[in-house]
Amino acid sequence: MPRVAAIDCGTNSIRLLVAELTRRHDGSVDLRDLHREMRVVRLGQGVDATGRLAPEALERTREALAAYTVAARRKGAEQVRMVATSATRDAENRDEFFAMTREVLGVEAEVITGDEEARLSFTGAVGEQDPDDGPFLVADVGGGSTELVLGTWDGARAEILGAKSVDIGCVRITERALPTDPPTDADVEAARGLAREVLTGAFDVVDVAKAQTWIGVAGTVTTLSAVAQNLPEYDSQATHLSTMTRATLDRVTAELLAADHDARAANPVIHPGRVDVIGGGALVVQTLADELAQRGGPDRLVVSEKDILDGIALSLA
Repeated sequence: MPRVAAIDCGTNSIRLLVAELTRRHDGSVDLRDLHREMRVVRLGQGVDATGRLAPEALERTREALAAYTVAARRKGAEQVRMVATSATRDAENRDEFFAMTREVLGVEAEVITGDEEARLSFTGAVGEQDPDDGPFLVADVGGGSTELVLGTWDGARAEILGAKSVDIGCVRITERALPTDPPTDADVEAARGLAREVLTGAFDVVDVAKAQTWIGVAGTVTTLSAVAQNLPEYDSQATHLSTMTRATLDRVTAELLAADHDARAANPVIHPGRVDVIGGGALVVQTLADELAQRGGPDRLVVSEKDILDGIALSLA
């Protein structure tokens, strides 16, 4: 089977996976990483307020895509799929973004729906899980949106039982409700209320009480795991399949919200592009944990480095 390149362009970061796909005898597909890379480009900078993609954000994204194009060619990728999510769905000048991606990458970027985003995240996240630990609830906390998807996994195929995307993420909640650094207690409570209100739309659709295992994916969740473990540097092998209890989430969220910019920037596991928004992201994850507890869902978060990027690559099989 071919080598493929998957690109996920979110509100906060843009990521590349070049992988080799191999079909097993049972029809399932094995994915072997050849190259992974992540850059924080903040494509969604100011979109919530202005409705437009900022010129400097488009330029940062262009530079990242140019580098990714070179990397994909060097690794022998024969097929490329790029998906773009929340920021581009919302932007008035999204045509500028699509023209730029065609010029640089040579293929059309796809604006996928929130529900499709959730399904791709689920497929990527559950691939290494024991089917007996399902049903699984996968939560993808991005920059501008959060996806919840409930489903089962038989080792080869996923069955989706419910999925919903809502407009809350680390960038959006920070820009809307956390104007000071560090935030005041009043700001934190307002942000928590906003997260709870928006997430209700997902819980109304996805019956989390049916879930046996809760899996968190994407940069906010993996960063929280690295902070919780007090790692000397970011280590994806240490974060992948690690777990966090509600008590751990409460502790880490409180620490991040109490710290100022310089203190967060001094933490070696927090990417410079996440320094300003990780507190807001932690609030979203903490609110998810609180709501799950109230609704009879799982009380422990399993952290996965496998997510929508893996799902995009597998979709090319």
